[in-house]
Amino acid sequence: MFFEINRTDDTARAGTLKTAHAEIPTPVFMPVGTRGTVKTLETRDLTAEDYRIILNNMYHLFLRPGVELIEEAGGLHNFTGWNRAILTDSGGFQIFSMTDLTKVTEEGVRFQSHLDGSYHFFSPERATEVQYRMRPDIFMAFDECLGYPSTSSDIARSVELTLNWARRCKDEWLRRAEADNSAESSPALFGIVQGGVDAELRKFSAGKTVEIGFPGYAIGGLSVGEPKSLMWPAIDACIPELSHERPRYLMGVGTPADIVEAVARGVDMFDCVLPTRNARKATVFTSRGKLSLKAAYFAKDESPIDPECDCYTCQNYSRAFLRHLFSVGEITAMRLATIHTLHYYKTLLDQIRLSILAGNFTQFREDFHAKFRDELIRG
Repeated sequence: MFFEINRTDDTARAGTLKTAHAEIPTPVFMPVGTRGTVKTLETRDLTAEDYRIILNNMYHLFLRPGVELIEEAGGLHNFTGWNRAILTDSGGFQIFSMTDLTKVTEEGVRFQSHLDGSYHFFSPERATEVQYRMRPDIFMAFDECLGYPSTSSDIARSVELTLNWARRCKDEWLRRAEADNSAESSPALFGIVQGGVDAELRKFSAGKTVEIGFPGYAIGGLSVGEPKSLMWPAIDACIPELSHERPRYLMGVGTPADIVEAVARGVDMFDCVLPTRNARKATVFTSRGKLSLKAAYFAKDESPIDPECDCYTCQNYSRAFLRHLFSVGEITAMRLATIHTLHYYKTLLDQIRLSILAGNFTQFREDFHAKFRDELIRG
């Protein structure tokens, strides 16, 4: 993996991330394909929008279809038919989202499958092994993601645990990379910063994670219920400690307004299930805010989702028709709404990058916030 910064505008960065499968302009949003595919879409839909990287989830793919089958197929790219870059999440978020089905110890985490009740144990070494064998371009160190609120003592314990796991992940990664006969395409391992909303622990975690040394760094454990007034100081505490020469990835934070603000702070990479999940439930993002396509006042509205959008959906379908499709439960509605939403996100990130390269990101940021409302609008 190779990363270079092409230009900065204050603390905002435009860069290029190169992996064995893609050259990725940053800042970049990564659509989430949890089980190997972005729900309702095909790979040609994503390549049509020129997405270069998507996210898969190790935990879910481990349960079904299993690492052995994926390995036999030649890795995730061959198995899924996606020939551009893939980043895998290690399962740390499942510690947060599946609390009733997990037991955390110093050695690792015992998961109880939500599918059949079977038990599985993931140590940092096992999480590294499974992801490495799946052959993504980038994979994440195993970490503990706490919910909000958490006590100061729990956050401090979690930071130390995540740092210990990060060291063990790196050792296992290096061992496998040294023995790899195809080392030029070996997956790159990113370390993850934790610390809840405690700015001092965030700063400590970031500094210690950089000391361990990784090709890239992620800020995890945010957007788990905390108010924005606490999220931003936590991010601000991390950024100065992270290497300027390495990519910075903010995990799971993904509203348009949050992306703009995080880019302003120096973040390069994003993922979030929110845009595609919302689209499947008839809520879509536009240049002015969010629309609920199930709203009754769209019943006779022949305009596109967003008059400023040139996506396939907006070029061919009206709000009235999309409302009808959602009302009668047609799967096509979810697909068309997802196509629009991911086009909007790709366009937004492209515009952000261009504004940084042109040296006018500050003006772009002001114009964006003057126009966009992070709430439901009527049109």
